[in-house]
Amino acid sequence: MQRVTAGAIGSVFWSARKIALTAALIAPVALGGCLGYDGEIYRGYVIDERTVSQVQTGSSAEQVLVVLGTPSTTSTIGGDAWYYISQKVVRPVAFMKERIADQRVFAVYFDKGKKVNRIANYGIEDGQLIDYVTRTTPTAGSEPSFVRNMLQNLLRFEDKTGPGGR
Repeated sequence: MQRVTAGAIGSVFWSARKIALTAALIAPVALGGCLGYDGEIYRGYVIDERTVSQVQTGSSAEQVLVVLGTPSTTSTIGGDAWYYISQKVVRPVAFMKERIADQRVFAVYFDKGKKVNRIANYGIEDGQLIDYVTRTTPTAGSEPSFVRNMLQNLLRFEDKTGPGGR
């Protein structure tokens, strides 16, 4: 059997105390990244009001490209349009779920001669949120369901008698 001396107990206590002191000094540094976290994340094209004011009705597509750069996305349906999309996401603490605080879509519409016809600056209140993570936007429309397909196939009758009805 081994004897435990007062010196051995003191050294164990001293090493536990060192560990606690070291943890107490490291914890604020480790958590400092969370506490000093800004919490604002910008995605997409960050709109600068001075730059946007340089785009005027009648400007050419080349001028818009020089001033604003490459658009986030374009559309050719119902005329040519360039969209510059930006999103501001807020997260109070680094590990919490983010919340969309602002979303802007700066749209430049062109006529047939590739001249600026109209300019619009849409905000979060003007439309649907765009999901930057999966790169999909929800659209209106019907998704075919299993029950709907079954009912359509059930009510479909075919004439299997061949030509002449026999």
